[in-house]
This record gives sequence, structure tokens and C-alpha cells, in this order.
Amino acid sequence: MEVVASRQFKKMNFNKVIILGNLTRDPESRTLPSGQPVVSFSVATNRFFTDRNGQKQKAAEFHNVVAFGRLAEICSRYLNKGKLILVEGRLQTRTWQDQNGNKKWRTEIIMENMQLGPRVANEDVPSLPQDTAQPEEIPIIDADEEFDNENKESGVNVDEIPF
Repeated sequence: MEVVASRQFKKMNFNKVIILGNLTRDPESRTLPSGQPVVSFSVATNRFFTDRNGQKQKAAEFHNVVAFGRLAEICSRYLNKGKLILVEGRLQTRTWQDQNGNKKWRTEIIMENMQLGPRVANEDVPSLPQDTAQPEEIPIIDADEEFDNENKESGVNVDEIPF
């Protein structure tokens, strides 16, 4: 039985990304020709380590993120530069030719789930009266979540992405 399970595992593939970081720019919103909303933004993650000389170092990595449908609508409404976000998704690399015929490529995280970071005290949002203030629950948003949208599509055609 063990041998069969290991053979099946060799046929499996897994493409999952989870990052927690801050937006490096405001989300850019667009609409596909099908009417489906799409948003793109970049997230920076930091890694702290000690180098060979014992000095503490910090290295940043930048990730391109793309969200579609309801997730795109939520991102464009609630996210802006500097906001903390947890992104869960899959890696996808797109290739195209630029105006000069040069081949270009871009690896992106296609968002499937997200969790917004906590609100900062000085944000311009309506607040509750002091005596009824409750800690804010951070919503977890799933790409498979049902939503009412006149332009709902069952899938995304990568060829329709305008960027």
C-alpha cells in the first residue's frame, strides 16, 4: 500500500503561494473585455538575517499580484500603498512581445484568497462611539466565494488581460 501511495504522489503537482507584506503602490484597476474587474499591485516582503560578519541585514523581495472578480473589487476599495495584506494564490508567468518584437515575461501571484491587515488608528474611516467600540474582525476573503455580479464569468481568459 505504501508503494502505491508514493507512485501517486509523484504524479501530483502543487502551486501555492502565501505571502504577508505591504503594498508598494496603490492597486491599478481595469476591466476585461468580458466586463470582469481585474486589479494589479505589488507587495514587498522583508527577510531579516545575520550575514557572515555577524551584521544584521534586511532584504526585500517584491511580488506582482493580480486579482479578479470580487477580490479585485475589494482590493480596489480597501487597499492602498503601505497597507498590510496576506495573499494566498498561485504563481503564473505570462509572456508577450513588446512593440519592438522583444520577448517579455512577468511572473505574478494570481490571488485566490486574502486577508486584510488591521486598520491603522489614523485612517479616515467611520468610527463607533467610544462606549460601543469593538475590536475589528479582519475579514478573510475567498476567490471561490459566491457573489452577485451582472458580469460574473466562470473563468478568466488570460488573453483578455489588458496589461
